[in-house]
Amino acid sequence: MLSLSHPHPASTGPRHRKPLSTAPQRRRRFSYNIAALILPGGGGGRGSPPNGGKLILPGGGGGGVGGGGSSGMLPRTPPPSSPGQLYQPYHPPPSPLPDTFRNLDLTERLAVLRDRMGRWYEYAPLISSLSREGFTPASIEEATGMSGVEQNRLVVASQVRDSLISDEFPADLIHYFDSYGGPDLLYELRFLNARQRVEAAKHAIDRRLEAKGVRELARSMKDFPQRRGDDGWDAFDRHSAGDCLAYARFRLSREAIANEDRMPELERSLDVVETETARARVELEMERAIRKAAGEEVEEPEADVNARPAVPVVRLIYGEISEASIVLLLPVVRETDGVEAVDLAPRRKKTDADLGIVEVDKGWARWAVLPGWAPVMAVADEAVVIQLADGRVLPWRSAENERVLVVADRKRKEVVDEGIYVLEKGGKLVVERGNKLLEEGIITAAAEVVTVVRPPKDEEDIIVGDEWD
Repeated sequence: MLSLSHPHPASTGPRHRKPLSTAPQRRRRFSYNIAALILPGGGGGRGSPPNGGKLILPGGGGGGVGGGGSSGMLPRTPPPSSPGQLYQPYHPPPSPLPDTFRNLDLTERLAVLRDRMGRWYEYAPLISSLSREGFTPASIEEATGMSGVEQNRLVVASQVRDSLISDEFPADLIHYFDSYGGPDLLYELRFLNARQRVEAAKHAIDRRLEAKGVRELARSMKDFPQRRGDDGWDAFDRHSAGDCLAYARFRLSREAIANEDRMPELERSLDVVETETARARVELEMERAIRKAAGEEVEEPEADVNARPAVPVVRLIYGEISEASIVLLLPVVRETDGVEAVDLAPRRKKTDADLGIVEVDKGWARWAVLPGWAPVMAVADEAVVIQLADGRVLPWRSAENERVLVVADRKRKEVVDEGIYVLEKGGKLVVERGNKLLEEGIITAAAEVVTVVRPPKDEEDIIVGDEWD
C-alpha cells in the first residue's frame, strides 16, 4: 500500500490552521537616492509637480515602488530654483596641481619631488597636496629627501609667485624667478602686502639682488610705515622700494656712534634712493657728516613743522581689545558737537578695580572701548575721545584719509609750545599744535591730546609660512 509523505511530521493531536489576518501585510520598504529632479514646464497647481504629481527618477519609472511615486518620501536634494533647471550638486574646487601632475598616483608624485622633475613652482603644489592627504613634513622628507625647511620655502615661494601674476607686474619679468634660486628670493617677500611685493620684486630684478639683499629690502619696506615722525622720514616716499631701503640705511647712519661710521651707510643709502626729495635729504646728511669729520661746528636742522609731533599714534589690531588685561570705556564726542560737548561728557566718578566696575557722574550715549595703554590710563578720570571722520585734518603730513579717535585730557587746558590741543574753530572741534596756537594768541584750549588711535587695517594678502623643522 502506497503512502504519501508529508512535509510536516504527523501529530496525534488535532491540527488547526492559522486564520488569515485581515490586516495588510507589511511590505519591505525600498529607498532610493535621487540624484536629479527634472521638472518640465506646465502642469498642476501650486505645490504639486508640473508633470501630474510624479517624480521622474533617472533610470526608473514614475509610479509604484520602483518609481517612488507612492513612497511619500521627500527627495534628498533641494528642488531647482526655477522650472526647467537641473539641480547641480556641489562640486569640489579644481585641483591646484598643474595638468602634468594632476593624474599622477602617490608613488609618481613622490618620485617627482624626489627627483625634482620640472620647474620648482610646478612641483611645489605637490607638497600641499600630500599634506592634505595626511603626510607630515617628516614623512615627506623621508620619502623624497626634501627637508621641512625646503618644503616650506617652496610652498610659500610658489604662493608669492602666484600673487605677482597680475596687471601690475610685467609678465616677462616673472620668469626671472623660474630658476632654482627663485624660491630663496620670493620667500623673503612673504610678509609684504600685494602692492609692496610687486615693487620689491621689480627692485630685486633691477638690482640683481641675492636672497640677503631681498631680505634687507623687505624688512625696510615693512618697517618704514612704523617710523613716522622720525627725523627725515617725510622726505622719503613710502611707495618706492628704493626710498624705503635708503631710509633704513639713512637711519642706521644716524644711529652710528662714530662719525666715520656714518659715511658708509649714507653712501649705500645714496646708491639706492629714487626720489629727488630723498636724495636731497641724504646729500644734506652727508655734507653735515663731512663737516663734522673736519671739526667744524654744524647746526642741527630745524624741526619740520609738518612732521608728526611726539604724540603716540597707534593702530588697533584685530582682537587686541579682547586680549587686553585692562580695557577702558571712554565717552565719545563727534567733531561736530562743539566744545560744549567736551565739557559735558561724563567723567569717571568711582572705580572698583577688583570687580572692574566703573561709575560715571552722568549718562551718555556714545562710548569707545580701548586697551588700557599707560598714557590713557594715567588720564582716565578726565579722558574724552573725539571722533574725526578724516585723519588728514591732523596737523602733520603723514596723516591718512581714515577715521581716527583722538584721546584728550580735559584737565590740561593751558597751551604750551610742545603740546597738541583740541579746540573749537568754525563750530567744529579741531586739533592744532601748541606753538601755532600761541602765535595766534590762544593760551587756553578744551583739552590736550594724549594719543591718536587709528582703526585696524586688513592685511589678508600677507603670505605667512610655517617654520617647519
